[in-house]
Amino acid sequence: MPQLQDIATQIRRDIVRMVHGVQSGHPGGSLGCADFFTALYFKVLKHNPQPFDMDGRDQDLFFLSNGHISPVFYSALARSGYFPVTELATFRKLNSRLQGHPTTHEHLPGVRIASGSLGQGMSVAIGAALSKKLNNDKGIVFSLHGDGELEEGQIWESVLFAPHHKVDNLIITVDLNGQQIDGTTDDVAGLGDVGAKFEAFGWTVLHMNGNDMDETVATLEKAKSLTGQGKPIAIIMKTVMGQGVDFMEGHHEWHGIAPSDEQLAKALAQLPETLGDY
Repeated sequence: MPQLQDIATQIRRDIVRMVHGVQSGHPGGSLGCADFFTALYFKVLKHNPQPFDMDGRDQDLFFLSNGHISPVFYSALARSGYFPVTELATFRKLNSRLQGHPTTHEHLPGVRIASGSLGQGMSVAIGAALSKKLNNDKGIVFSLHGDGELEEGQIWESVLFAPHHKVDNLIITVDLNGQQIDGTTDDVAGLGDVGAKFEAFGWTVLHMNGNDMDETVATLEKAKSLTGQGKPIAIIMKTVMGQGVDFMEGHHEWHGIAPSDEQLAKALAQLPETLGDY
């Protein structure tokens, strides 16, 4: 676990540097999900970074639905070997493959769908999971969603569809950080008991603290062990927006603003360089 913690710390460091470098991007949710991405890409996911296969046959697949947290996605991909870490320096710049929201036309290894228009990722994940079943492919499909994203109607069509069709090679995670661009989720559109909602639709539901590495790894591995039993699996993941940078933690304002030079220095002082900066 110390090695995974070091990776997560470096990913957080990458995030604040990337967003600061172009004064644009979404650091809050990215920082909150750094532990999840580390556990997934460096411990749980069965995947082959090189050579990258768009179809991902005989591999586990991951789809990022809340594509605005691209900084954490790009850092995890680069640090796990999909493309050179030095390319993180091009984030959101002209002619970069690292768009603000991930897209496919740049052919960036590790990115299988364009995301950013919220609500669509679960539908794609279900389609990929059904395709694997048709191909007798034992790989598992993972996806990540924001809690504010649950306000999109297409999500609930997918939540209804998956149990009905016994899509039991699917593990979705909801980042329940309680924050979205306009304020708290309670203020914008209260979500109620998200886990109970998924259970009512026929999902197997697990809960975890997504900022505890031991618990995150254990829960993701437990979710994998529960696949193939006739039900899709939903993980309700509690995180803190801005986790790891004290002045960003728990504030919706950091959903989509970049740190100043002074704020970057304060953030980096809390995030020691562990794997080497790009």
